[in-house]
Amino acid sequence: KEDVHMNKKVLSVLVDNTSGVLNRIAGLFSRRGYNIDSLTVGETENPKYSRMTIVVTGDDAILEQIVKQITKLEDVRVDVLELNNSVTRELILVKIKTTPAQRQQIISVTEIFRANIVDVAKDSVMIEITGSQSKLSAFLSLLEDYEILELVRTGITGLARGIK
Repeated sequence: KEDVHMNKKVLSVLVDNTSGVLNRIAGLFSRRGYNIDSLTVGETENPKYSRMTIVVTGDDAILEQIVKQITKLEDVRVDVLELNNSVTRELILVKIKTTPAQRQQIISVTEIFRANIVDVAKDSVMIEITGSQSKLSAFLSLLEDYEILELVRTGITGLARGIK
């Protein structure tokens, strides 16, 4: 199984904004033993609909099967967000333990990445950063020398480019 090539797919799923729809989609994954890497859900410009952005990893056959299974669900529209034809973002909030001596270094890294300091305490700072996964990974790698007290990620959200 080591030589199976794993890919990541970002699925944009438009659903009716009704109770139970999240459960139906999540149930589809759990019944088949598929793992969800990240899942974001929110109301769209039309309150009748919600958009789910689901990130899944698997070999091509599994990913194809996932898309087919979701497409079979009632009142659901699925788009695969292609890297070169979509915009995806993720948000991270990270709380870092800091001393007065370290604070300026952390502020400098934050400014370079166009992140925002959203809370300052005597011994910690909280930073908000939004961007592509590669940007967020680069930012977090620069924080490895500091003690991360807490970290939360929203998961990816995204839309296809242009009129669709």
